[in-house]
Amino acid sequence: MNHLPLIIKREYLTKVKNKSFIVMTILSPIIMIALISVVAYLSQLNNDTVRTITILDESGLVENSFKSSENTKYNVLQNMSLEEAKTITKETSSYGLLHVNKLDDVDAISKSIRFYSEESPSIGIISNLEGQLEKKLTNIKLQQKGVDVDMINASRISINIAQESFEGEKTSKIDSVVKLIFGGAAGYLLFMFIIIYGNMIMRSVIEEKTSRIIEVIISSVKPVQLMLGKIIGTSLAGITQFVIWIILGGVLMAVVSLVLGIDMMQSPQQQVLQQAMESPEANSQIQNIMTAFYNLPITNLIIAFILFFISGYLLYSSLYAAIGAAVDNETDTQQFLLPIMMPLILAVYIGIFTVIEDPHGTVSTVFSFIPLTSPVVMLMRIPFGVPIWQQLVSLLLLIGTFMFTVWFAAKIYRVGILMYGKKPSYKELIKWIKY
Repeated sequence: MNHLPLIIKREYLTKVKNKSFIVMTILSPIIMIALISVVAYLSQLNNDTVRTITILDESGLVENSFKSSENTKYNVLQNMSLEEAKTITKETSSYGLLHVNKLDDVDAISKSIRFYSEESPSIGIISNLEGQLEKKLTNIKLQQKGVDVDMINASRISINIAQESFEGEKTSKIDSVVKLIFGGAAGYLLFMFIIIYGNMIMRSVIEEKTSRIIEVIISSVKPVQLMLGKIIGTSLAGITQFVIWIILGGVLMAVVSLVLGIDMMQSPQQQVLQQAMESPEANSQIQNIMTAFYNLPITNLIIAFILFFISGYLLYSSLYAAIGAAVDNETDTQQFLLPIMMPLILAVYIGIFTVIEDPHGTVSTVFSFIPLTSPVVMLMRIPFGVPIWQQLVSLLLLIGTFMFTVWFAAKIYRVGILMYGKKPSYKELIKWIKY
């Protein structure tokens, strides 16, 4: 008799009715939104802070170069010594004092510029000051050498190479970024899902094994059915938890934004939208991003994501279940977890450092066919355009490896599930497979 549906139902209901599962399902999004709210609130306070920077330009060359903005104001001092300027800066509680010496040579001036402040200044502010000073002093030096700066500026040419496939499909530099984001998100999501819920499956097996409940269950259920039931039931519970997190997180984010008035999507996104309305260049960038999004193989991405996600998760889950059956406690799992984690970590590194640079290169292609790395690497490659035959071959290899892994894990599972009080070695695991 096939008891698989009953085992799946039992595992699912056991997980979702567990108090710790319910508490973490509700508490996790609350904690996450609270952290995001605190960060957004602190960022909002930081963005609302107006800093006043005092300028003492004894050379008279750069004092008119600084333009005040919404968050940074400049107070130019004249006809006074450095010590007097420091005193005024302290009395007015200014952010700091920028001092430019009066020297004959522009190069000497550039090396003598100092910024005085009570505390370490922001890297962003110092970088902004350096940028403005470099531009102004460079122009002055060019003028001193008889170079027409206006002519140079008017002669500058901006190059933006138009990209187009041989079939006439237009792309841009933004396309690669968008593809990387989609591929990276898919691969990383699978990586985290395997770690979180694979460990849940492993702990579930260990708990039942140590409580001796498994001895009763195993008398009427085949080990393969029991293992698959645990994997599928726990996976469904994980998906349920994940969906609840998304819904509850979205609701909480909306409530926090409305009630507390905290902008959860804080200023960078708003500034981009405002620039898109005002700046033609920013508007062009937004259009390029939208074009890049429409150029994505959305249907292929969705189907491949579902297939590779499920197959990859089931492959690793069977290994986690086998480890849980082989040991008596979580401490003993460490020696067996490393061989499982290494391919996953390798897949993420290959995806981040190789796929973006050369998605169709030898390294990316080879690792997208190796079953232990293909779920992550192939999901990262697909947005860049992978032939269907490569996806099918990779998927078939993955499914075939999953079936072999289930058989392999079931061999360990049926013996290890009844073994107590002894920490198994790799040599003993090989013997269990031969039984």
